[in-house]
Amino acid sequence: MDSSPVASTAAGVAAEDITASAALERCLGAYARDNAELNAITVLLADAARVEASQRDLVVAARKPLGPLHGVPIAIKEEIAVAGTVTTFGGLGNVTPAAADAEVVRRLRAAGAVIVGKTNMPEFGSVPFGDSDAHGSTRNPWDPARSPGGSSAGSAVAVATGMAAAAMGGDGGGSIRVPASYVGLFGLKPQRGRVTTAPDPHLWWALGTAGPLTRSVLDSALVYDVVRGAADTDLFRAGEVGSFVEAARREPGRLRIGWSTKPVTRGVTCDPAHVRAVEETARLLVDLGHDVREVDPRYPDPSAAFVPQLFASIRAETDALEHPERLSVRNRSANTWGFWVTPRVRDWGIRQGEKVARKANRVFEQVDVLMTPVTANRPPAVGAFIGKGVIRASLGSMPTVAYAALWNVAGNPAASVPAGFADDGLPTAVQLVGPTDGEEVLLSLSAQIEAARPWPFPR
Repeated sequence: MDSSPVASTAAGVAAEDITASAALERCLGAYARDNAELNAITVLLADAARVEASQRDLVVAARKPLGPLHGVPIAIKEEIAVAGTVTTFGGLGNVTPAAADAEVVRRLRAAGAVIVGKTNMPEFGSVPFGDSDAHGSTRNPWDPARSPGGSSAGSAVAVATGMAAAAMGGDGGGSIRVPASYVGLFGLKPQRGRVTTAPDPHLWWALGTAGPLTRSVLDSALVYDVVRGAADTDLFRAGEVGSFVEAARREPGRLRIGWSTKPVTRGVTCDPAHVRAVEETARLLVDLGHDVREVDPRYPDPSAAFVPQLFASIRAETDALEHPERLSVRNRSANTWGFWVTPRVRDWGIRQGEKVARKANRVFEQVDVLMTPVTANRPPAVGAFIGKGVIRASLGSMPTVAYAALWNVAGNPAASVPAGFADDGLPTAVQLVGPTDGEEVLLSLSAQIEAARPWPFPR
């Protein structure tokens, strides 16, 4: 299986070694083989994608300039608008197709990508798993009885099985990094405000950002260089950085890397497989010439910032539904329990996040990169969160977001990097966290780890 299908497809189409149509048919073949079992793609756009791929082939034949993603099949998470499809957010409350693409989808098409379909997610991404009350559970390709994580569950599985070369996800509390870690992909949550949320002004207020899940670091960089950049309507904006592709292709230099397996969330115990992954990667980084040491990050408690924004986000999205009576049990209870989150409380939560960010970033006074586990737990059983109310679901989710959610509150970039396998036969990963606007160092370091310890893919 191709380890960098975005890069190889774009290069192959440009060199006329493969057509965009042929690349698409490979993805549609993977869909036919695996989707009935794994439930990754909820809306297959086969006919429209074939027309789009044919158009890409005509551009090649006419010797016209090609975009950086020309002919690359890409899937889109259900929360991102694709013209002509219903933006379901993983539920049943909307029925009217979107009139236009979201800005990131428009940019992907402008770069030559072919949109394959929409991917499954739990309603509003309110749990970090692949359990959708409306559309059924997405399953982990390494073990279909286990969850692939979420909420970008379908995006992760689509890429891992070859249904798409890359897939857009979103991360409001670990929703790119968690599924990447559970299925063995690379997943970078970028700096807050790095990727536009247009036409919406934000994604889960200060918590969320969109981004791709990919098989390689270079593939992720290629997609990010297309979709990143703010729009006029965006509430948040990141600082200036250079080319992500160039960052992925250069050596990181000797870095100060601090590691810790201490969870942010109190009372959570980290699975020994994840502790081993961090310790083994620390030894690898020493061999690669870095200054590596165990540190105590002295994490601040992000709850006062995270919880108000979480409830405010779910309420805002449910209030905009065409049929709110069709909400899942979990999100009906979220609306009930979140009655206290007024706009004033929400704004207070955002301000608390700024305080959390200042405290969390103190660790970067002594290190260039912080390495931790991605999650505290191994992938749970499929369907464990279907039908649960928000309180039970939130408590059950705590081990999964115990390392990830803090960096949504703080806004820092953070990546899930494959680290091998546990005794259960499923992948492990480590989380690399960078300073504010530090995506470039994360990409360079992740690519160095990938070269030293290549990761395999399912099926």
